[in-house]
Order: sequence, then C-alpha cells, then structure tokens
Amino acid sequence: MIRSFLIGLVAGQRGITPLTSIALATRRRALPVALPLQRLLRNPFAAAGTAALAAAEMAGDKMKSAPDRIVPAGLAVRAITSAYAGAALAPRGQRMLGAAVAMGTALTSSYVGWRLRCAAMRRYGQTATGFVEDAIVLSTGIAVANPGLLARGS
Repeated sequence: MIRSFLIGLVAGQRGITPLTSIALATRRRALPVALPLQRLLRNPFAAAGTAALAAAEMAGDKMKSAPDRIVPAGLAVRAITSAYAGAALAPRGQRMLGAAVAMGTALTSSYVGWRLRCAAMRRYGQTATGFVEDAIVLSTGIAVANPGLLARGS
C-alpha cells in the first residue's frame, strides 16, 4: 500500500502526474494491465497525451491566473487520478483499498501542499517554487510507478 500512499502524495500536488506515471509504467510493462482503460495507456499516442496534459498543468501552475489546487475542480481531478493510480499500484485483491488510500492521501496532501506552497511563494515567488515542486512531484511519481528505473541506476 506504500506505493498507493506515495502516488496520492503526488496527486495532491499535481493532478495529472499520477496518470502519466501509470502510463509510463504500463508502456514499459512494469505494471500489469489490470484496470479498465489501462491497455489504452500502452498506446504511444495515449501515453504522449497524458504527458502533454501533465506538462500543460505544470506550465499553467506558473501563471498568476492559475487556480489554487484546492478548488473543487482541482480536487475532483486529484480524486479521480489518484484513485486510478492507487488501484493500479496496489496488490491484486487490494485495488479498492489502494484507490481509497491514494484518494484520501491526495485530498489531504492537496491542502497541506497548498499551505506550504503559499508560504514558500511569499519568500521565493510563484515560478521558482513551482519548478522545485514540479521536479519533486514528477521524479517521485515516476519512481513510485516505475521502481525498476531506479534499480537500473545502481
């Protein structure tokens, strides 16, 4: 369940990154196809689409007009993507629990992350804090869904 929890932390900060992480793991065959629509994520166009959406979310986050992550639409996206990713990363037979763990973690960490980001922005600005947050979130999401990528480096 730790992977479901960690992907929930990722989703709390960036709503689309968990889906992109699952798409990468599915395309690499690091995750078995076990959920509806997961086979679609093996398609290069679908996987590229999730990456483009994640990049757009990250770029949009740097704009002054970007809504807070805790607006209802943002929380809804985080709930859906975290539940899907949490289920995909959970052991067989525990997918519902994995979805619930990831969703609860995502919604809770959205508020915590928002408060931390607001505090950091007062000192370092929106763009700098956004890039740091993006680097942490993207690398964590990829590592959680694709642990084999880290093992190859050692």
